[in-house]
Amino acid sequence: MTSPARYFPDAQAFLRAHPTRNGKLCFTNGCFDLIHPGHVQYLEDARALGDFLVVGLNSDASVARLKGPSRPLQDEAARARVLLGLRSVDAVVRFEEDTPLELITALQPDILTKGGDYTPETVVGREVVEARGGRLVLIPFLPGHSSSTIVERIKSGRGVLA
Repeated sequence: MTSPARYFPDAQAFLRAHPTRNGKLCFTNGCFDLIHPGHVQYLEDARALGDFLVVGLNSDASVARLKGPSRPLQDEAARARVLLGLRSVDAVVRFEEDTPLELITALQPDILTKGGDYTPETVVGREVVEARGGRLVLIPFLPGHSSSTIVERIKSGRGVLA
């Protein structure tokens, strides 16, 4: 079960629990359906940029719309629990939309992070963050780690070894 003090069903619940901001709020988002070492490194790098890391977590319905009917592999409660087990993650906020734009607009983070497969022009919410003096940071991937690759290896019966 996720901690009610760190898991929030929406932006309003987070803002009620954290009405004032102390330090730099860092934000990232994703499905985080199958956590691997690349995610762990990415979240540690994101957390190091600020004082408080909020992870926007796609709802189950949002993941299914984005990745197809066979996803998510784990429900949102399980995905949130795993994320909250990481020292780098201070809070998880669920969102229903296909993009985190509404969540970013509500939270007004100081730092927005995404993985190295993005370009500044493709990051949703960048304009919102930069308009108030915040910044976007693209964090490089840890080579050799991909959820899609892991899923394909499992489906093919190959496991994790080549």
